[in-house]
Amino acid sequence: MNLAEREAAVRRLLERTPPAVPPGLHEEAVRRGGRMLRRRRAARRVLWAVLCAAAVVFLVWAATAHPWVEPPSETTPPLSTW
Repeated sequence: MNLAEREAAVRRLLERTPPAVPPGLHEEAVRRGGRMLRRRRAARRVLWAVLCAAAVVFLVWAATAHPWVEPPSETTPPLSTW
């Protein structure tokens, strides 16, 4: 196909009437899209709630366990007097 034939083919495609949309397709798409948005929003809220709960649990554990403090040595007795 040369350039003129391709241009003519494209013009023929563009000049045709648009295809007919089945009845009810728009309403079905809107319904499904709304359902998808509600599910995504709910999933996002659940994930944020789990993340916040994990942060609270970590902070409570860190406040009670003090993981940054070195544990006392149990291999040698404490030095009392010389």
